[in-house]
Amino acid sequence: MTDRILYDLAGRGDDLLFSPHGWRVRMALAHKNLDFRTQAWRFTEKEAIAFSGQGAIPVLVDGTRTVVDSWQIALYLDQTYPDAPPLLDGPLGIAHGFFLKSWAESVLQPGVVRQILLDVHDFLHEGDKAYFRRTREARFGSTLEEVMANADAALPQFRASLQPLRAALSAQRFLGGEMPSFADYIAFGAFQWSRVSSPKELLEEGDPIATWRERMLGLFDGLAAATPAFAA
Repeated sequence: MTDRILYDLAGRGDDLLFSPHGWRVRMALAHKNLDFRTQAWRFTEKEAIAFSGQGAIPVLVDGTRTVVDSWQIALYLDQTYPDAPPLLDGPLGIAHGFFLKSWAESVLQPGVVRQILLDVHDFLHEGDKAYFRRTREARFGSTLEEVMANADAALPQFRASLQPLRAALSAQRFLGGEMPSFADYIAFGAFQWSRVSSPKELLEEGDPIATWRERMLGLFDGLAAATPAFAA
């Protein structure tokens, strides 16, 4: 059994892994051809990852090393396993990847969460729901229902905000070009988050982003597709 363990966020079932940041790392480990096992984790299980010195996932335990934060994990994997396919190929790749990370965390993920926030709440393990509601309502300064009140009306604006991603994927198969890079896994994590935890379709049929998303689902023998899409 591998001693490489990924602590990752699960919903009501241990197999329902939905964290956008967790999916960045799951895809990165597969990209590197590194075996790992998953330890399902939930928001209220802070003590289970206290050894990492903080309270959020993803947490990667690689032998005697513990690494937190998806970006830091990607850097660690490239530094530690240089003979495996690179995630961020050199300083230029790191710079480009960091730009995509910044865009995803300031535009893409905030846009997604305003479309699926209540669905995520309902998808959670019962023990996490009160924590999620309390912390997210404090973050937004509104109830979950108030945050979601105009979601359908805001969907066209959200789709329009994805134009930089759409333009890139109209011109090439992946953000990394002909092959995926960590930039792809950053963006894909947000769409996998939605796919697993919500029935809402964020993309229109025929959108180049939707075509790319299907391509991403098929990578690594269907690693991401093996986690089932939302089921009520």
